[in-house]
Amino acid sequence: MSHVVEISDISKTFKDVQALQNITFDVEKGELFGLIGSDGAGKTTLFRILTTLLTPDSGRATVLGRDVVKEFRQLRPLLGYMPGRFSLYQDLTVEENIRFFASVFGTTLEANYDLIKPIYSQLEPFSTRLAGALSGGMKQKLALSCALIHEPDLLILDEPTTGVDAVSRKEFWEMLHHLKQQGITIIASTPYMDEAGQCDRVALIQSGRILKISSPDEVAKSFSSTLYGIKSKQRFRLIQTLREYRFAKSVHPFGESVHYADRRDQPDPEEIINYLKDKGIDDASIQTIESTIEDTFMELMEESHE
Repeated sequence: MSHVVEISDISKTFKDVQALQNITFDVEKGELFGLIGSDGAGKTTLFRILTTLLTPDSGRATVLGRDVVKEFRQLRPLLGYMPGRFSLYQDLTVEENIRFFASVFGTTLEANYDLIKPIYSQLEPFSTRLAGALSGGMKQKLALSCALIHEPDLLILDEPTTGVDAVSRKEFWEMLHHLKQQGITIIASTPYMDEAGQCDRVALIQSGRILKISSPDEVAKSFSSTLYGIKSKQRFRLIQTLREYRFAKSVHPFGESVHYADRRDQPDPEEIINYLKDKGIDDASIQTIESTIEDTFMELMEESHE
């Protein structure tokens, strides 16, 4: 079985909100697949369908060769699911949580200790501490340990790094790469564009629709125009002035610079600088830059709105 997940035309509506619109994609065995999108894009709804917690209005999804609606009982023991919100028992200790989830799946901490050892070893010094008293990063590690304790075939993680510090985010992705090396297929969602590069492939999702699916490098390179980075000490005025430029295609602030794309095939950078000088911005500098995943995502969002 090369495809662990097969999704075909999945749609889901909640009252007047179209949460998912004809979602179609596959996830291969051993892949670390990323679902990238902002809050409200539909990531959690899709994950709840894949983990048999919701039924789709239309379409079909199979996970590990089993239909998520018709064969949900057989599928659930094969999945490890880490929801977006910390959902473990906060009034139980670290060790009590892990032992409880192991017992639910008919196993023990000792039986699968080697699988979670790289993660759980960091928690063991705090094994008697209540889960509710852990830091954000430690709660992550505990939730991941509980999701892994029954040795699932597929691990589904809903925004696992949201709300934690940069160091904990980095450590968490290192743990996921270690699990991938052990042959575990992983699907993770995130609103952070910088985390997309950690995945083998990514699906960009917005307003319940898939905008693009490819490797992170291919997504970044698919930006359709020459991209410029423009800097000025008058940053807010620079953004407003560029957006008023008749040839401007897109203008977005990124760090210290403004990413600018032009409607023309071969714009003259000097002409853009002269336009800014005429508008009173005489300290602007411009250079050609490489596009990022976030640039492509913003471009695809604007195209979809049009």
